[in-house]
Amino acid sequence: MPFERPPTIDPVAAAHWQATAPALSPWLHEEVARRMEQRLQWIRIPPQAWCHWDPVRGGLQAHALVRARYPQALCHVVETAPHLQPLAAKALAPAWWSASRWIGAGVRFEAPAPGSVQMLWANMALHMAADPQALIAQWQKALSVDGYLMFSCLGPDTLRELRALYAAMDWPLPGHAFTDMHDWGDMLIEAGFAEPVMDMERITLTFPSAPRLLQELRELGRNLHPARFAGLRGRRWKAGLEQALTERLAAPEHGGQLALTFEIVYGHAYKPTPRVPVAGESAVSLQDMRAMLRGNQRR
Repeated sequence: MPFERPPTIDPVAAAHWQATAPALSPWLHEEVARRMEQRLQWIRIPPQAWCHWDPVRGGLQAHALVRARYPQALCHVVETAPHLQPLAAKALAPAWWSASRWIGAGVRFEAPAPGSVQMLWANMALHMAADPQALIAQWQKALSVDGYLMFSCLGPDTLRELRALYAAMDWPLPGHAFTDMHDWGDMLIEAGFAEPVMDMERITLTFPSAPRLLQELRELGRNLHPARFAGLRGRRWKAGLEQALTERLAAPEHGGQLALTFEIVYGHAYKPTPRVPVAGESAVSLQDMRAMLRGNQRR
């Protein structure tokens, strides 16, 4: 896979989605975040500070779970969509009368300084990024040495039933391609992470009707493929789509409800001690030198 930019994502469409995404945490995002939070039990050293990236879409309920697990850790909230920032502040800032406002390390609604957090939490955001390599590099920069990234995103088997339906109808693809977990692992290493651990699972969602299914898809995201339908479609096309969904996606094993598959990719990786390149003359930043010295002291 090339590492310049995903070839199936239209950056203009991705920016428009970022600016207009619904101000809610979809049920699937919350469920994925809940499962990812359970994986934190295997982390031996709790973070002193952590960063929650795009919490409104990633899961506000999940934020509370992570905060409960690490009540003494300072939390940086980074909401990159301007129209969601007020909602994030309202939902996550402790009330003045709450004991949590005075007990614990608190919440800061600002990006962390480089190398200042020990965990970066990013749930269900990476597959909608027009330039995921640049985003991963941002995350790596924010982490301290031995800090770790916890993220999730959609994998390539997502919406396989819908893709098959569109292919049978000879329509353009219903969505952009999602990256395989092995390619995400390669990107993490390219960005300077170490020991990436990738995992995946499939979740099947069922819906009582085609309109309810389409509502869920609209809340989850948009089709960012450059070769998507060029213009708006009419009511007749929508009626045909709903009829096709009803006929083709009904699953007997789910009582005749309409079923869609979502592949969920989980990623975890550490930021290692920086290495000085072997050369006749090398330049090392003060921050990297301090990190290397701390690493030598721990050995």
